[in-house]
Amino acid sequence: MTITTELKDIFTKNLRTSGIYIAFVLIVALFSILTNGLLLSPTNITNIVLQYSYVLILALGMIIVIVAGHIDLSVGSLVALTGAVSAVLVIKNDMPWWVGMLAGIAVGALCGLWQGFWVAYVGIPAFIVTLAGMLLFRGLTYEVLNNVSLSPFPGEYGQIAGGFLNGLLGGYGFDTFTLVIGVIAVVGLVYSQWRNRQGRVKYGQSVESLAMFLGKNLLIAIIILWFFWQIATSRGMPIVLIILAVLILGYNVLTTKTVFGRHVYAIGGNLSAAKLSGVNVKKINLWIFINMGLLSGIAGVVFSSRSNGAQPGAGNMFELDAIAACFIGGASTTGGVGRVTGAIVGGLVMAVLSNGMQLMGVGASTQQIVKGIVLLLAVAFDIYNKRRAGATH
Repeated sequence: MTITTELKDIFTKNLRTSGIYIAFVLIVALFSILTNGLLLSPTNITNIVLQYSYVLILALGMIIVIVAGHIDLSVGSLVALTGAVSAVLVIKNDMPWWVGMLAGIAVGALCGLWQGFWVAYVGIPAFIVTLAGMLLFRGLTYEVLNNVSLSPFPGEYGQIAGGFLNGLLGGYGFDTFTLVIGVIAVVGLVYSQWRNRQGRVKYGQSVESLAMFLGKNLLIAIIILWFFWQIATSRGMPIVLIILAVLILGYNVLTTKTVFGRHVYAIGGNLSAAKLSGVNVKKINLWIFINMGLLSGIAGVVFSSRSNGAQPGAGNMFELDAIAACFIGGASTTGGVGRVTGAIVGGLVMAVLSNGMQLMGVGASTQQIVKGIVLLLAVAFDIYNKRRAGATH
């Protein structure tokens, strides 16, 4: 197979998975031109990481929920509640910052357990359970905060989302530690891709040519190293980026290499077949929502750290950002399809759209209109792919 033929396959057979990456590159290029390069400046790239990390964290949990055929409308309210719990403990009761952090995450997991019970063991659709949760958790947030905002957090808590690791290995005009992390990321990614390729070859599955494989990974490596160079020449490695990277790697392994991940895809792909094959559907569904609650707790801690306080109205519309990130990233509306990497790229698309329009001075109302259109087009593209796949069989 020639490289030309392989490129054609990317734009046809693999359009569903590769289309989002192509769209992301085009969106970045467009806003770079419209903002005269400001979008890709070191300071702004760091700002994007800090401002939208919570959406990416929520997307990691939401992609698992959606793949299993569910939806979660409560994560925005849960972000507010977990941040409120942390604020009351740390700001109002003078407890150590780490107590507030752990308490917020624990409350998120418990709320996930509550919702998972109703979905998995009572059999109420997740849409209804999480709609009720959205109202319940928002009301609890008002009660916990007594309908007032709390701020500021102590410096240590603020470092979670606003801190940087800079100067650990020195550097002249750049942070060496950040570049080392970037190199490690590239080596780890290429090694993982190579192992996957060798595994497919071992089992007689089709793989891309070596030239195509090396070219693709070289391009990815250049983009990653450029990103870390921009970070290194700004303020160094954001602590929240380390948190996010660990979560992305962990959840990529969870969804692709574990029994739990395979069961999630089995449930979303064909529920009846999953039951007949021995999958404990109730247990898996319970853990799906516990996990979503846990990540909502982490996002709540990150967001409250970023905003340096807790407000009753925090987290408004966050659930829609997370859901949109997953669908834009290639998740199917009917379940069974979706990847962690796709959800992250979908979240980055939303981040670049928001940030780019902010840099251009576009109003908030127009931003919402654009996001809505992008989400609608993403779902329409999913439906188009299904119809095309059905027509070819």
